[in-house]
Amino acid sequence: MKKSILIVSLALLSISVFGQENVSGYVFEDLNGNNKKDKNERGIADVAVSNGINVTKTDQSGKYTLDLAEDQMIFLIKPSGYDIPTDQNNLPQFYYNHKPSGSPKELKYQGVAATGTLPKSVDFALKPGKQTNEQFRMLVFGDPQPYNLKEVEFFSKGVVSEVEGIENVSFGIALGDLVGDDLSLYPDYIKAIQKIGIPWYSVMGNHDQNYDVKEDRLTDETFESHFGPATYAFNHGKVHFIVLENILYPDPRDGQGYWGGLREDQLKFVENNLKLVPKDHLVVVFMHIPIFEELGDSFRDEDRTKLLELLSPFANSVSLSAHTHYMRQTFWGKEEGFSGQRPHHHFNIGTPSGDWYSGKMTESGLPASTMRDGSPNGYVFMDFDGNNYTTAYKAAGKPENYQIEVFAPKLVRKGQRTTASIVANFFMGANTDTVRYRIGKSEWKNMVNFEGLDPTYLLEVYQWDTADKLPEGRRPSNPFPTDHLWRAAVPTDLPTGEHSIEIEAIDMFGKKHYTTRTITVID
Repeated sequence: MKKSILIVSLALLSISVFGQENVSGYVFEDLNGNNKKDKNERGIADVAVSNGINVTKTDQSGKYTLDLAEDQMIFLIKPSGYDIPTDQNNLPQFYYNHKPSGSPKELKYQGVAATGTLPKSVDFALKPGKQTNEQFRMLVFGDPQPYNLKEVEFFSKGVVSEVEGIENVSFGIALGDLVGDDLSLYPDYIKAIQKIGIPWYSVMGNHDQNYDVKEDRLTDETFESHFGPATYAFNHGKVHFIVLENILYPDPRDGQGYWGGLREDQLKFVENNLKLVPKDHLVVVFMHIPIFEELGDSFRDEDRTKLLELLSPFANSVSLSAHTHYMRQTFWGKEEGFSGQRPHHHFNIGTPSGDWYSGKMTESGLPASTMRDGSPNGYVFMDFDGNNYTTAYKAAGKPENYQIEVFAPKLVRKGQRTTASIVANFFMGANTDTVRYRIGKSEWKNMVNFEGLDPTYLLEVYQWDTADKLPEGRRPSNPFPTDHLWRAAVPTDLPTGEHSIEIEAIDMFGKKHYTTRTITVID
């Protein structure tokens, strides 16, 4: 019996020793921008470097050492005050992919070519940061998700063109589903976002996966070849950003499809990484699948619990997701397993693709793309000041102040009771926000929050089912219940004539948003 145990122990030791090798190198200040450590370029101390599980810091000379297994990435965790070099497409270059034999050859979409022998020194270049204070802005896309070149054109013309050459934005990120299953579209997607002109990070979505693999760790082979690691982190100002690939494939419950969740190695990385982050910093987590439950058990409970537990010690935290093609604000407090000073805010954001590029074609030759909660397609700006943040939604092709859509009857009969309502869809609203209305210069009255279907979007969808001739474009998805709706009864005691309905919405950050609508009272 003892002999058998010894043999097994030696075998495990052999796997541990020969399955791994040490990697070392320097994090250095790249004075001449050639991405090579020259003799006159100093190393940078106290910079975090990771192999995707363990995290270490560079010594006073800027040197680090880590274990590195085959098919593992080594990457830099950018410190505040520095910028990461980008390639010609504005993609950050902060990683080394160690795949001596390359990705599996039988993949439908090409993965990573064989990297061969590990270099003697794997070095990472940093540049002095252009943004040195703690106030900055970033740009966030939900799912771009083009399924073909025509939809890449919709994305580029309808969304990218609005932010092309944008100024005073430090960097951007897309929260997964960069393309729609056809991974050969990655170069076309990259060509589109390159026009924005800022460093651009990427999250992996379920439609970005290699599905012709049997292990979850291999689903990101093609993603890696274009964008680098699918789980990583970086710092900017007083904010620590964590990017998580949170799709379990195949679903560990039955081996079919996928499930929202995190692998053990990813959670270990988050744990090891957060040990090095000051507790007074804001932690922002980017992911694709939201941590709330959508239409059943869509996210593994124990993974959400562990993630919230790891975030609890920090003074402030927020997470952002996409995936659902509707917007939703969720807050997690002590009852949900988050024990931080204030509830954890999870923002499921709107998407550039909206409702998958559906709906009527507009005069500009683009599909309406209204999302199934009635929100327009668009993108998010996040503004940071120290460890505080605010968010703002920008509807594509609309003015910045377009934040509310109002549904109300055009005509009502004076003195006659009606079941009609005034309904306000405050796109970025949380169900705890205050939304008020007034007619003319009357007193403001609170509207009542409810969960239901947006009537404006409902009419848009049913136009397809009631039309004698189908509109150009594709029928939108059926409406989906949302909780960012508010309603009020239509008054019947107004004098005849046209009246202005004014809506005021106060968001979670205290910012006020306004819109108006008219209603006509007839005899």
